[in-house]
Amino acid sequence: MRILVTGAFGYKGSVLLPKLKQAGHKVITLDTGWFGGHPDIETDIRQIKSIPEVDAVIHLANIANDPCGELDAKLTWEVNGLGTVLLAEACVKAGVKRFLFASSASVYGIKDNVPVVEETSLEPVSDYNKTKQVAERVLLSYADKMNVQIVRPATVCGMSPRMRLDVIVNSLTIQALTKGEITAHCGKHGATLMRPHVHMEDITDLYVWLLDRPGVTGIYNAGFENLSVLDLCKKIQKFASAKVNVTEVQDKRSYCVDSSKILNAGFRPRWTVEDAIYEICQAYRAGTLKDEMKCYNLAFMKHHGWVRG
Repeated sequence: MRILVTGAFGYKGSVLLPKLKQAGHKVITLDTGWFGGHPDIETDIRQIKSIPEVDAVIHLANIANDPCGELDAKLTWEVNGLGTVLLAEACVKAGVKRFLFASSASVYGIKDNVPVVEETSLEPVSDYNKTKQVAERVLLSYADKMNVQIVRPATVCGMSPRMRLDVIVNSLTIQALTKGEITAHCGKHGATLMRPHVHMEDITDLYVWLLDRPGVTGIYNAGFENLSVLDLCKKIQKFASAKVNVTEVQDKRSYCVDSSKILNAGFRPRWTVEDAIYEICQAYRAGTLKDEMKCYNLAFMKHHGWVRG
């Protein structure tokens, strides 16, 4: 298939591209080039008026995570919301039949750590979460015109050529390696913050897997390990000696996901959070991973003037 990938040189896209090519697909990359790479189409998704003739689109481009979203809410709504509308319209005009969208499991909001399923009500708590919810609804309105597959990934962890150290597993692991200590946040009444996780290799494998299964449509959670921050810290301590400092700072982003739907459809994850921690430790100790500003979306985007604040 001919596949257009937006956000092709981001954290997930950089791992996904080789897999698509290895599977025999012709890949056309669309990216702003903010984080490097040499996209076939170097443009801001807000400027899209047309797209090449392709069989499928994998839409990864977005202003990612709550801190970036809250710092410049206008930009986040324009890129994640308006950009998705413009892309969907361009796809319909170009006759695209397949559209795979990377949403976020954070659209569920705060759920008292009860694992959520795809039918659970959405109660997003940040601009980033809200833009993902709106984008989902926009794309579902086009389901009569193209095959729509929506994935709600948990927090992704693990290595990538465009590395991020501002996602929780990666962040706490690099803290342990560079500082010899980890700060673990606890929520209301001392309840430990919970997060669902998915390994980079599994989420990118899932996107490739879905391309081969056009009948698997609709919305799917993708988070295969629900862990408290304290349990995550214990896993990190297996690979990096570090003291754990527990704080009472409340973090609203506490939730768990149930991914039975995609598992029942036949997908099988093969990687774990411990695999991600091990890989990060190995790369850091080998000198191939450095704790640099470019690994932190918010700091890097502010440095280059791409967000206000």
